[in-house]
Amino acid sequence: MQETKLLRERIAGGGFDPEFSALYGGTSAASCRERWLSVLAGYEKAFGPADRTALFSAPGRSELGGNHTDHQRGKVLAASIHLDVIAAAVPNESGMIRILSEGFPADVVDLSETAPRPEEVGKSSALIRGIAAKFLSLGYPVTGFDAYTTSNVLKGSGLSSSAAFEVLVGTILNGLFAGNAVSPVEIAQIGQYAENVYFGKPCGLEDQMASSVGGIIAIDFEREGAPRIEQISFDLASCGYVLCIIDSGADHADLTDEYAAITRELAQVCGCFGRQALREIPEEEFFAALPSVRAAASDRAVLRAIHVYEDNRRVEEMTAALRAGDLPRYLRLVGESGISSWTQLQNVSPTGSTVHQEVALALSLARRLLGGQGACRVHGGGFAGTLQAYVPAKQLDAFVSGIEAVFGPGSCHIMSIRPRGGIQLA
Repeated sequence: MQETKLLRERIAGGGFDPEFSALYGGTSAASCRERWLSVLAGYEKAFGPADRTALFSAPGRSELGGNHTDHQRGKVLAASIHLDVIAAAVPNESGMIRILSEGFPADVVDLSETAPRPEEVGKSSALIRGIAAKFLSLGYPVTGFDAYTTSNVLKGSGLSSSAAFEVLVGTILNGLFAGNAVSPVEIAQIGQYAENVYFGKPCGLEDQMASSVGGIIAIDFEREGAPRIEQISFDLASCGYVLCIIDSGADHADLTDEYAAITRELAQVCGCFGRQALREIPEEEFFAALPSVRAAASDRAVLRAIHVYEDNRRVEEMTAALRAGDLPRYLRLVGESGISSWTQLQNVSPTGSTVHQEVALALSLARRLLGGQGACRVHGGGFAGTLQAYVPAKQLDAFVSGIEAVFGPGSCHIMSIRPRGGIQLA
């Protein structure tokens, strides 16, 4: 931590440029400096100058493989990206957490009240309270802090802006009050706990884990509470490809019921076997009992379960392909996962909607523009929001132009994979 004035001078003088280069890929150093200077200015405007300011960052994430497998204790391939939420934070010893995020009302949480509050369900204050409550329960002396944040992680886009915010809050608490003793995996688990118990969303752990750990990671959630994580070194750009996230223009922020239906239907399938997750049910046993499962659950539930079994295998194969540097094999598997998500998991369009087909249209257009090259798939939770496309660099300009001609300027976002997760810069 440093005095705000000294941090400003260090940023402006290029003192953080090496860190910016690692975190933000090809983004210019000048624009990085401007953004971090703005977060300091925002803090000072909101809370005044400080003599021990700390800087924090947590990235968004892109799901590479394993669509809706995490909550079934399955396998996932994911990567942190260069878009992030950043903060200037200062301990205040007031027993209060005050966070002002650019463009939003301030969140104020009284640390003497750590139980979930019904009126906070669905609000960012619930996440803050839940994360702080867990740190306090672990014995860390959380005494309060003030923070100003700003984010360029697209909201409602499947890039996990909420998970990035959770990881940011956990990373701040870790740096200010725990001496960075809490591991990235634990920070991810704390974020999931807050989202499940305080925020009221039955999410899995993939998003928080990818944001907190960073880089490309393969995650196996078989052991509840102790996921196996493997970091994978792979440079997509060196293979002549670019990762794009396409915003279909449909916001998925109000689709909690659609996401909950997936976990609810899969729970019905698991209930037929007296199990808690599909990972506990051998695939052969599932198919042998298919007639009774159909009767007890539904055909859609069965199809969704088949998707989970198949996508778990695909994650293994995709991970092996990246380790071997076999991009054609990897891209073929991406395409297969996308088809399975569309036809079996059925998370491309909202249930019963004949109007909101934005993601389906974007997928069809992307495939046409790729012309048999690369791959594309629905991204993240689905039903609206975004899709992911691997585009040959030589086709990038034409691809972007073709997408934006239909979905509007700025709808095609070029991503770089960030090598680090949630961090304290100073």
